[in-house]
Amino acid sequence: MKVAAATKTRAQAKIEPLSARRRIQKCWQLYVLLALPLIYILVFRYYPMYGATIAFKDYTAFKGINGSEWVGFKHFIRFFNSYEFGKLMTNTLIISLYSLIAGIPFPIILALSLNYVKNQFFKKSVQMITYAPHFISIVVMVGIILELLDPRNGLVNVMLRTLGFESVHFIAKPEYFSSIYVWSGLWQNVGFSCIIYLAALSGVDPSLHEAAVMDGANKFKRMLHIDLPSILPVMIILLILNTGHILDLGFEKVLLMQNALNARTSEVIDTYVYKVGLASQAMNYSYSTAINLFKSVIGLVLLITVNQIAKKAKQESLW
Repeated sequence: MKVAAATKTRAQAKIEPLSARRRIQKCWQLYVLLALPLIYILVFRYYPMYGATIAFKDYTAFKGINGSEWVGFKHFIRFFNSYEFGKLMTNTLIISLYSLIAGIPFPIILALSLNYVKNQFFKKSVQMITYAPHFISIVVMVGIILELLDPRNGLVNVMLRTLGFESVHFIAKPEYFSSIYVWSGLWQNVGFSCIIYLAALSGVDPSLHEAAVMDGANKFKRMLHIDLPSILPVMIILLILNTGHILDLGFEKVLLMQNALNARTSEVIDTYVYKVGLASQAMNYSYSTAINLFKSVIGLVLLITVNQIAKKAKQESLW
């Protein structure tokens, strides 16, 4: 009886869940690894949100965030009523939507094409060539663009003159700015963007292709009826995420390509925030923060809206 009782006690002890302290002691290495990204997120992502309150204040560095006067939505109303508002929103939306529409099909086409290449040397060569521009810095990339489009010695204009056309100062033409920005960005990122589609295609069941080949389907039909439906959830997720960044162009590339001649179409929200908040002699931190906060709220609303539309359409969604 004593042996049975002792065995029962040991079995119960094994079944009883470990306390939180014991779990941490047992797997402390995993918790240390978890702590590093957690600290990074708290310090660099959540703590700076406190600084966003200066969008509702007349912030001065001498008074600090807590000591500055609360003014509510004053800076938001100022931005909405400014003559810059319409131009900034129009330019940002045109470039963002242009980038979004142009950036959807080409990575998919590249991934589908590489997926059917049998020659491994050719496949890896194409991947390396298309991936490489992604790792070029924005400063160097803009330098390459300016050199290619130089009106006197640029390769594009040399070719135009060879064909009998006059040179065009592309970077000085406001109507060309969005196309130069979008297609140079597509060239830089198309190879890197197709990686996720190649990963999704690698998970397609080979038996589906074998059955399709037995039924006489060619490669195009297999792409259309097997590959595209398989990567559709990934396409939807990426579309939702990209929609959330519809107003978030970043100011580096636009600012480097911008000049006085193309400013009419190249001035976007991010460059305006940089100029108002940092580059101006009278740095207005509160006004620039309000503009940036407005942009973030619009991105969040668009993200939630597109996600809900995807759910209503019975497609993949973030939540």
